[in-house]
Amino acid sequence: MLFRNLTLFRFVPDTALSAALDSALPDHTLKPVAPLTMASRGWVSPFGRDSEALSHAQGPYRLLVLGGEERLLPPAVVNEAVAIKVAALTAQRGRPPGARDRKRLREDVLHNLMPRAFVRPTRLAGYLDVGRGWLAIDTASRKNAEGFVAALRETLGSFAAVPLDAGESPRAVMTGWLREGGLPKSWQLGEECELKDPVDRGAVVKCRRQDLAADEVREHLKSGKQATMLEFGFDEHVAFVLDEQLVLRKLRFLDAVTAELENSDRDSAAAELDARLAVMTLTLAPLLEALHEVFKLAAPDARKR
Repeated sequence: MLFRNLTLFRFVPDTALSAALDSALPDHTLKPVAPLTMASRGWVSPFGRDSEALSHAQGPYRLLVLGGEERLLPPAVVNEAVAIKVAALTAQRGRPPGARDRKRLREDVLHNLMPRAFVRPTRLAGYLDVGRGWLAIDTASRKNAEGFVAALRETLGSFAAVPLDAGESPRAVMTGWLREGGLPKSWQLGEECELKDPVDRGAVVKCRRQDLAADEVREHLKSGKQATMLEFGFDEHVAFVLDEQLVLRKLRFLDAVTAELENSDRDSAAAELDARLAVMTLTLAPLLEALHEVFKLAAPDARKR
């Protein structure tokens, strides 16, 4: 389990959080979606369906997986079934049904179709660093990340995790790096970027496999475009595309990291997960601290716990 994206939140460090999770998680496990319900969510084991362990701890890190079940009921299928019923009722009465009757017909259709709809399982992993107050979720979707945080709040009763609050504009910082160089220590510029004209509905330029120091990129900067996404390498261990919301996309662990995993022996699923969590969290810890320093992230406020 090596994450492919990172949406980050901060919270006040709290070493008692692990014990609170151990106590609360069993009451919030994933239940099968009910016949007349569109979705359900709850915690599942990081080790897979054959394990009862609802989290995996390693030092200050706690790995969680939020599971979900969603019924797949395409709107086109529902609309067609409703249209058939509307046509039948129109023929019977000699006039089209009103809004109240149409609403009832739609409810009848949903009631009949939902128990027969396919169910799609979902899994979303995240880990907490309870010692430093980081929550990292394996998604680039803000909606999905907020859902993970909401599930934690529901489980714990309260959980004051907040999105990253940058004191330095990520767009301005990345544009400056692209225009002038001078990246911080351990940061390397990659080959992918997105540049936007700051005016409303302005031009957008996307580059891949491009030398970002080339004249053609500089010309876009001279015309006023700003960097909203940039690819970076960090410490020769990870590569990622950073956007202006400080979401890390296309996260890749480089050879120095993956070789360490390949060269170690594990004789069980628990040992495999333990090794991957250790390598991932220890690799990402200095990167998260670098983000904190470079973009002057606000520290979480203990008064809002």
